[in-house]
Amino acid sequence: MKLLPKFTLIFLLVFGAGFALAAYASYHFLRQSAREQVLQQARLMMETMTAARVYTTKQIDPLLESEQRREHDFIPETIPFYAATESFNYIRTAYPDYAYKEAALNPTNPRDRAVDWEADIINNFRNQAGRKEFIGERTTPTGPSLFLARPIQVERECLACHDRAASAPPVMVHHYGRDNGFGWKEGEVIGAQIVSVPMAVPVRKADADFRSLMIDLGGIFLAALILLDVLLYVSVVRPVGRLSTMADQISLGNFDTPELPADGRDEISVLAGSFNRMRRSLEKALKILNG
Repeated sequence: MKLLPKFTLIFLLVFGAGFALAAYASYHFLRQSAREQVLQQARLMMETMTAARVYTTKQIDPLLESEQRREHDFIPETIPFYAATESFNYIRTAYPDYAYKEAALNPTNPRDRAVDWEADIINNFRNQAGRKEFIGERTTPTGPSLFLARPIQVERECLACHDRAASAPPVMVHHYGRDNGFGWKEGEVIGAQIVSVPMAVPVRKADADFRSLMIDLGGIFLAALILLDVLLYVSVVRPVGRLSTMADQISLGNFDTPELPADGRDEISVLAGSFNRMRRSLEKALKILNG
């Protein structure tokens, strides 16, 4: 095998090993980065839902309270749980993979009742006072799921409806009954806001970014390989080829070949100068022998 193919093979092995290591490290980094991006989106959604809750409590409920009393009819839009859940349903048109629930241990609306894994999250917040966020993964029938949860604490405004059934708005009691959603205490954690998304979402994003990165890295490595081969050919292979040709001609007794350029200070130039001196010395020695 000639010199250039040998060097090319060495470069391919080195670049291949580097490419494999870069691919391994990049994929894990992109998986983590995609996971963090998904969580950041979940946090933004959570903040949006929190804002919807506050807006409902401070502005919508006071506006509709008199309407409820006058019509003797319950308006669910005055409830923060309901408002946040319904608002998220509109967000899901743009983010269909995400799910949101305001889960509670003792809710007024049965649809807000926490299932087992949601109850575990709520109890985690209840047992760790001061904890503001919980991130985790769980297994679902459709695959792993990532979730972000924040506690829901009872505020003073909540007690107007959830202290005792006797003091709650009659229209609400008539609508939901007297058995659920009462007995809350101010400052108590009674539920959790939970945004969940299938792990397939960050994995899909990471895979797309990984493919794009590998294409870019592959193009860079290929361009670098070509450039190295060109530089190697110009600075090493071609000069060595000339030395090889000169040595071959001298071995055949042909001294008419021109001397090689030896202007530089690198090893190739030094070797070319040595060949030139050897050629001259050998030519003089043969003339003396033949003279």
